[in-house]
Amino acid sequence: MNKLLFLLLAVVLPVAAQAADADLTLLTSAPNADGSSTWSVSLQILMLMTMLSLLPALLMSVTAFTRIVVVLAILRQALGLMQTPSNQVILGLALFTTFFIMAPVFDTAWQDGVKPYMSEEIAFEDAMSKTAAPFHEFMAGQTRESDLALFAELGGYTEGFASADAIPFKVLVPAFMTSELKTAFQIGFLIFIPFLVIDLVVASVLMSMGMMMLSPMLISLPFKIMLFVLVDGWTLVMGTLATSFFVN
Repeated sequence: MNKLLFLLLAVVLPVAAQAADADLTLLTSAPNADGSSTWSVSLQILMLMTMLSLLPALLMSVTAFTRIVVVLAILRQALGLMQTPSNQVILGLALFTTFFIMAPVFDTAWQDGVKPYMSEEIAFEDAMSKTAAPFHEFMAGQTRESDLALFAELGGYTEGFASADAIPFKVLVPAFMTSELKTAFQIGFLIFIPFLVIDLVVASVLMSMGMMMLSPMLISLPFKIMLFVLVDGWTLVMGTLATSFFVN
């Protein structure tokens, strides 16, 4: 362990000393003719790495991921399968379904913001705003007015907003997530009802037969799985989730 530490120090220290002797400037800002500023590449890379570290939070906050993963978790609970499908399978299915639903948004953000910036056609600030615009439009279309009004009031925006484009992200994101959770629980409730009916019927039959020591969950599980397979449940659930975004 000491040898490995010594080897790392022997490699890092000369490089650090050489950078210090070269008087390397990492963060610079050059003013433009129109009054804006152009930041150095190193600062832009730092901002990019920071955004990548926040990517999981952004995935849950500004995309369809939250609604999908919550509904799939409720579906697993309704079936009575505690560990099947596994968390990895649910997350993978939710992730790629999110990519399918968000494909038009991702494509617009790439064409309007990322691609022109990589081609050095627009400034970094313009690229950020044009990349965020499709996500802002998507979230505004999925957010309930009541949730939006609540967070606008909490944020001090008592006069409201002239248009959906004027809603700041600090108000739109929590309102969007609250709406997504509400919608997910509504869909989950509708999914839960037929499986709950099966549980009640099986429990009543076992009670009438005097088999009180036998768990109703153990008997009802095969019937719930059979019902879910016969009605092609996965197709219905995923189709309903996708349609719930496209019809808004």
